[in-house]
Amino acid sequence: MIVYGTRARAEATRRAIPLRFEGGEPYVFHKSEWMDTGKDPQLSPTIFLVEQPPHSVAPAHFHRQNQFQLFFDGDGSIGRHALAPLTVHYAGAYTGYGPLVAGSAGLKYFTIRPVFESGLVPVTEREQMIRGPKRHAHVGPIATDAPDHLRTLPTATCEDVFPLAEDGLGVTVARLPAGAALVPARPPHAGDLFRPPHAGDLFLVVLSGSLRGDGQELGPWESAFVSAGDALPGFTAGNDGAQVVLLYTPRKADAYA
Repeated sequence: MIVYGTRARAEATRRAIPLRFEGGEPYVFHKSEWMDTGKDPQLSPTIFLVEQPPHSVAPAHFHRQNQFQLFFDGDGSIGRHALAPLTVHYAGAYTGYGPLVAGSAGLKYFTIRPVFESGLVPVTEREQMIRGPKRHAHVGPIATDAPDHLRTLPTATCEDVFPLAEDGLGVTVARLPAGAALVPARPPHAGDLFRPPHAGDLFLVVLSGSLRGDGQELGPWESAFVSAGDALPGFTAGNDGAQVVLLYTPRKADAYA
């Protein structure tokens, strides 16, 4: 499966979501869908943007699917970690994290999952937790390069800000001069006859410049998903070069299958 997340989709789906967490103040978040592939329980890659208002607090919680979050604007904290642009946070399925606290500037972040999920489960609802391995990663801040810098790069580079682990989790930042090909390393195919091959699924998000390929031109914050069973399209940087974050997504742990 190869699918794309676009700004046009996001602009058409942005909406206000009033929320009131137990014992807290009422808030109005905004949400927009950048990538939407339905609700298949095995593979349905999803990317949505959350705009969290200033001084709001989302309680410590967990999800039933693996997920990345990409914090690119505003300030705040997630648990004991300060948040500043650009921060990448990963939480595996049934791994608690938070609270997620927005500072005076609010927070904007993408939530990125290989499988659709609706809502969060507060960590206080212990009866919904399942025993199994817990997985965290937190990297950043990562500097975002201006197109003027990218255009003058002598060659393409790939920086492993979270080196690829045995379970398939990794974060790489690629910087490409104009016209250069995106040639990242990819984790091995790790599926078998009885489980969906999620190890090696890859999300790409453009941070600066543009990326061309497969009939697409992806600008800042637009994205692509390439499942482990598919070849990476022949992406090249546009006229302003490109800075791209590659999010390698591990297969959901066997305990939660």
